[in-house]
Formats: sequence, C-alpha cells, structure tokens
Amino acid sequence: MKKPDGKLVLRAGAFALAVALLIAAAVFLNRPDGGVETAASQLVFERAMVTAVLDDNAVADYENSEGRRLGSQELEIKLLTGVHKDEVLTLTNYMSALFNVDVSAGDRVIVRLITNEDGSYYASMFNYDRGLVLGIALLVFCAALALLGGWKGLRALLGLVFTLLSIWFLLIPGLIRGWPGVWLTIGICAVTTAACLILLGGFSKKTFCAVLGCVGGVAAAGIFSGAVGAITPMNGFNMSEAENLLLFGAEKGLRISGLLTCGVLIASLGAVMDTAMNIASAMWELREHNAALRARELFRSGMNIGRDAMGTMANTLILAFAGSSLNLLILVQVYDIPYRQLVNTDFICIEVLQSVAGSMGILLATPLVAAISAAVMSRHKAA
Repeated sequence: MKKPDGKLVLRAGAFALAVALLIAAAVFLNRPDGGVETAASQLVFERAMVTAVLDDNAVADYENSEGRRLGSQELEIKLLTGVHKDEVLTLTNYMSALFNVDVSAGDRVIVRLITNEDGSYYASMFNYDRGLVLGIALLVFCAALALLGGWKGLRALLGLVFTLLSIWFLLIPGLIRGWPGVWLTIGICAVTTAACLILLGGFSKKTFCAVLGCVGGVAAAGIFSGAVGAITPMNGFNMSEAENLLLFGAEKGLRISGLLTCGVLIASLGAVMDTAMNIASAMWELREHNAALRARELFRSGMNIGRDAMGTMANTLILAFAGSSLNLLILVQVYDIPYRQLVNTDFICIEVLQSVAGSMGILLATPLVAAISAAVMSRHKAA
C-alpha cells in the first residue's frame, strides 16, 4: 500500500488548521454582545399569498409613469410564515410610480406585520416575494459553473462562497467592533485570495506567486486610494450611508474614516486576482515547455502577457462604475449639471476614485506578479 505524501498531509493539515482558526474567529466576532435591539431588527416581515383582489381602482398612467398602474387595491392575503401562519388578513395596497407592487390573486408577496399595544395586528405591503426566483437564478448559475467548469468550476464556486462568508462573518463584524479597517481588509483579502487560488491550483509555486502578486496589487490599490483621499480630502464620511453608520455604528466602535479605502480593496480584489493568476499560470506554462528560459526572459514574457490583460481588466472596473451609476449619469445630462459641480460631487468623486484605484491595483500587480514569478520559476526544474 502506497504511503501518503508527507508534504501533502502537512499542507492539508495546515489548511484545516487555518480554516478552524477562521471559524473560531467568526464565532468570536459574531457572539451576542447583549446590546439593545435596533428598531430595524424588531420589524416583522412574513411571506404571504394574495387569495383575492376585493377592489381595484388603479388605472394605467401613460403620461407620467410609462403605463404603470396608479391607485390602490384592497387585497385578501393568507400568511405563509410566522406565528400567524395560515391566518387571513385584508390590506390596502397603495401604488405609485415608484412604489408599485401590482398584484393579482395567486401572487406571493412580502408583508410587514405591525402589532398594536393591545395585541392586535395588521399587515402592510412591502414588496414582491422574489426569494424563489433569485434562488433559482443562483442555482442555474451554480449548475452552469459546475457543468462548464467541471471540478475547477466547483472549486471556484467553493472559493466564492468562502470569500463571501469571510466578508460577512469576519470583515464586517471586525469593522463594526472598531478593528483597524484597512489592515483587517488587507488580511481578509490575503486569506480569501490564498484560499481561492489554492482551491483552483493547489499548493504550488504558481499559486504562491499569484497570491503574493494579488495581495501586493490590492495593497497598492488601497495605498493609492488612501493617498488620493487624504489629499482631496475624501473618506468614509463622504459616503451616502455615513450618517446612518455614525448614528447606529459609532457606539459599537465602528470607525468610518477608513471605510472608503476598505471598499476599494474589496472592489478591486476579484479583478486583481484574475490578472495575477492569469499571468502566473501563463509564465508557469512557458517555463514548463522551455526550461532554458532565464529569469529576465520570463519577466519580459510575463509583462507582455500582463499588458494584454491590463486594458480589459481596467475596462471591467470602469464600466462597472458606469453601469452601476447609469441612472445618475443620465440625470447629469437631463439636468445639465455644470462641470465644476459634477466633478466635485461626493458620489462621483468616490466612484471615480474606486474605479481608478482598482485599475491601479491591476497595473501594479502585473509587474509584481511577473517579477515574483520570474524569480521563483527560474529556479524550478521543468519535468
């Protein structure tokens, strides 16, 4: 019987230990703090089904609302979840151009239950029940990734889940508790990058080079963002959510000033990781097929490969900004906002900074990955 590879067992043990430590940190950060419940946490939302439309006076408005029906509906609903499950209620559904939940019998919705001091309660319309559709969309995405990507697709999916869980259960609780935001975010980026790339490429020199280059590129994006934000000045207090964070998060230790840089680090992580892995993988293949390549030649090849990726990855971040801010950009032209006002608006400045800083991370990650890969791989003996 073949003995297990000692190095493989050691690496697997180290990986399992790292995962265990991360789980312990997540449990510690998410432990109940005994604080007073917020008003939002005490709201009760339940799933319901419209059993009948008792009255409907809504009419289509083609002049101002592009045909959306405006008015009100009297609905009979049946609660599907919660302590009042299967109970039947009536509610008035008011429909405007912006808040418009136009339903018919059989539709599923989300309602908010409001309980009075005497114990009686009533329901108000909140929104469509989109959970099932979104769940199916996620399942289709996962199935497509698994079918088209095979085992690597499944490992990529596992890496994505690990990254999202790390952000939700480690990064955000740590930020709320007042831990140094930038350093915590860099640490989370390093951990998630290592996990994702190890899942894809295993423990190898190629993965090692990609991880170092990605962390360096993300750190460069953060430094660039922090420097520009300090000069402007621009920080987390310029964000639209700053007021609510200041009111409800400061008492727990949340420090808002570094959140802008943290957001840049997270936003740039995916694109920088993609670039770093592509360059490292291509250079590894070059070295495997031509053992005579020296470090300088490998570096030159890595830079040529990276230059092809720079433009597309930078476009990805810039266009992501344009897409997420399309409504705002349309309003800019509709209102004919003056140039000086536009370029000095907090929202525009923050979005531009995030896009440019992320692109800088890609640009600086390219020579970094190429240099690390050339130094490490030139010492590798091809099979």
